[in-house]
Amino acid sequence: MATILIIDDDDAFREGLAETMQDLGHTPLEARSGEAALERLRERGAPDCIFLDFRLPGADGLAVLESLRGMAGMQNVPVVMLTAHATSDNTIGAMRLGAFEHLTKPVGRNEIATLLARMLAAYPDAAATPVFSDETPSREPQLLGVSDAMRDVQKRLGRAAGTHSTVLITGETGTGKEVAAQVLHRASARSGGPFVAVNCAAIPPELLESDLFGHGKGAFTGAHAERRGRFEQAHGGTLFLDEVGDMPLAMQAKLLRVLQERQVTPLGTNRPVAVDVRVVAATHRDLPAMVAAGTFRQDLLYRLNVIPLHLPPLRERIADILPLAEHFLSTLAASPDAAHKRLSADAQRMLVTFHWPGNVRELANAMERASALAPGALLTREDFAFLFDTNASGNDAIPVSLAELTLNDALAQLERALIARALALTDGNRAEAARRLGISRQSLYTRLANLGMFDA
Repeated sequence: MATILIIDDDDAFREGLAETMQDLGHTPLEARSGEAALERLRERGAPDCIFLDFRLPGADGLAVLESLRGMAGMQNVPVVMLTAHATSDNTIGAMRLGAFEHLTKPVGRNEIATLLARMLAAYPDAAATPVFSDETPSREPQLLGVSDAMRDVQKRLGRAAGTHSTVLITGETGTGKEVAAQVLHRASARSGGPFVAVNCAAIPPELLESDLFGHGKGAFTGAHAERRGRFEQAHGGTLFLDEVGDMPLAMQAKLLRVLQERQVTPLGTNRPVAVDVRVVAATHRDLPAMVAAGTFRQDLLYRLNVIPLHLPPLRERIADILPLAEHFLSTLAASPDAAHKRLSADAQRMLVTFHWPGNVRELANAMERASALAPGALLTREDFAFLFDTNASGNDAIPVSLAELTLNDALAQLERALIARALALTDGNRAEAARRLGISRQSLYTRLANLGMFDA
């Protein structure tokens, strides 16, 4: 099972705890001082977890914990602090340095067994391979996901990349529509050409035509020189029209003509210019509803919606939440002088039950914010308090999604997400997934059947 280092100068307590660990099927290692423990770690490498006493000869437990966090490979090993007399100072000090738990002696066998199950489930392997470790390392945006919904998106995007057809990407704000457009461009035969992005909602209506089609010298006040438009700039590549649903009706008619004729006429000129571009449009708006309301042209919708690509909201792809969160934390840890931080079990539970109105963008922001402000290496539920309703009180704040569910539905949602993550981490190995979840294989099979996940 797990290798557990016990650091305590009380021989009777240390040996008794080691015997309990052995009875529970684990391999205990013992050290009487922090110096001896650090030397042992340098020789043997990191254990699966550590039980560390506050009062030790020489350096005290907090100093030893701080030294541990500075050692290579030890930043994410869960540490349980032990003390005969708990005080606010030693409790706060331990948690500040990222201790997993703080226990007061004596500690019962059942308490140890429960704690180990919880700790090893949250940290099944301190050096575990990240879910997205097989992805090609890249500074370019990536459309990551292990859920069935995202696998379908990835497949459809791959098929679209083999064509030159116009693509319409729909989805809520923050779902990654521009990322999908960039991935589509890189996967297509046009990857050697430019990728030009235009936010139709950010450009004043009176300037949008000039921005897209260009203008000649003197076309309007301030046009002191000829300027190529975005269509010409994207020649041979991809033009991404973001928030196309915000385009004025008059401009929609002109865009339709360009899509039909594949040429633009710069403002203030009579010179048509042929353009070879693939148009990828995106919107968070309901375009069919806008057509019915008369605010979006139906013929333009037909021209744009040749290959539809819908990005589901994060709340509908729960299996992706924890892998994405860990991916963002791993990316942050790659920055110079940044410590690698991990999610506690309570933080994981909170993340998968949160509504995520801002979707993947909000999740990425939450990971960066919590990582920057959390004092310890282990991110807890409290480190994400900013996600909750400010009117809710402390730990009783309820994520929006939970407020919309019955208790049974909320528990089922959480169970489904944690099982899906364990299966993703183990590449579908159910025996290993059961071990990581801290349950028996038979229990996992029963839960899979009850949740309708047996084909997962």
